Amino acid sequence: MKIFIKTFGCRSNIYDSEIMKDILKDDLTDSEEKADLIIVNSCTVTNFADRDLRSYINKWQSKKIILTGCAAYTQGEELLKSKKVKAVLGHEFKEEIDKYLDFKGLKLGGFDFVNKKIVNNITKTKAFIKIQEGCDFTCAYCIIPKVRGHSRSLPEDLILKQITQLAKKGVSEFVLTGINMGSYGRDTNTSLSELIKKISDIKGVKRIRLGSLEPSQVDRNIIMLTKEGILEKHLHIALQHTSDKMLRIMKRRNRVKPTLELFEKIASENIALGTDFIVGHPGESEEIWQEALENFKKYPLTHIHIFRFTPKTNTPSAALKQDVKGDVAKKRAKILGEIVKKNNYNFRIKKMPLNVHIENYKNGFYEGYDEFYNKMKIKSSKNLKGMWVRVKEYEIKDVNYAKI
Repeated sequence: MKIFIKTFGCRSNIYDSEIMKDILKDDLTDSEEKADLIIVNSCTVTNFADRDLRSYINKWQSKKIILTGCAAYTQGEELLKSKKVKAVLGHEFKEEIDKYLDFKGLKLGGFDFVNKKIVNNITKTKAFIKIQEGCDFTCAYCIIPKVRGHSRSLPEDLILKQITQLAKKGVSEFVLTGINMGSYGRDTNTSLSELIKKISDIKGVKRIRLGSLEPSQVDRNIIMLTKEGILEKHLHIALQHTSDKMLRIMKRRNRVKPTLELFEKIASENIALGTDFIVGHPGESEEIWQEALENFKKYPLTHIHIFRFTPKTNTPSAALKQDVKGDVAKKRAKILGEIVKKNNYNFRIKKMPLNVHIENYKNGFYEGYDEFYNKMKIKSSKNLKGMWVRVKEYEIKDVNYAKI
């Protein structure tokens, strides 16, 4: 039987799919057309994600489909009853996927598990490493705690073993990720900063990147490691909004004054800063928006992920009056994007030597990222893919350009 694994959604899903690919490596095929069985590792973070999932499943109805991932908990039973899929499996069964290839029915399991297997067949020079599962936050717009469960940390020895093995195979950059990654260690009497220190001691590790953190999870140790260690000099700290009124509606824990002070402190150490921001959430009146915009301009942001709000079924936000029109939300998103684009340019014109990890070759340029998570495109007659390059002379445009 030939198997194709389709992945939707976040880095944790990408990691989980790599686990399944490792288990099923002898039976994998590189396309749906060649497959007898398609395993769909799904996302359900928005209703649009659910729509994309259904569209994909409808397209490949001629194949046997096993649904796993987050949508197994929100869409699985309905898709099974309508015979769109043959089986639905919860997260905890991904590490035993080879036992369920002939399974038919619904088996979701619980949320007390943590990953026990490791990915060791990565051939790229950069690897995503999941260190944590679940989330204890209760943001009004988010369904994830209901489909990933409570926060729990993966065993430290498992994480270190995996990174050690991958480093021996030539992987030199590691991106730590999780559903709420900054809560790592709270259930195992350790901390994220302690884990980072141990990873940095592993031979072959040249750079560590972090996924998204909550403001409350950024302590002095994280800042110092970012400033001085092999941790990337870029922190992505989720704000979601810059009006306290809006943050209360969203049921967020962060507030403007302390987060602004935190961001200013981090920026003073020459560390780049990114964030997430939701525009158009119910309750975002013109008055609240103007307040948020004035506050937003004060934040020393160099990177941003902007999301236009879409209601997610079975979340508190979806039950609120949807009172921000789509064109208004689009305009607000553009304003924020332009502010951060200018900030990023001003950050980059403070020219300094950069350490760039070359990840790929595209359209005549070798492409990679520097330690501030800014893209660099390099023209070279040499094969630079996978290499670390020290760049002193470069041109600043939409991204940084160099010739070696």
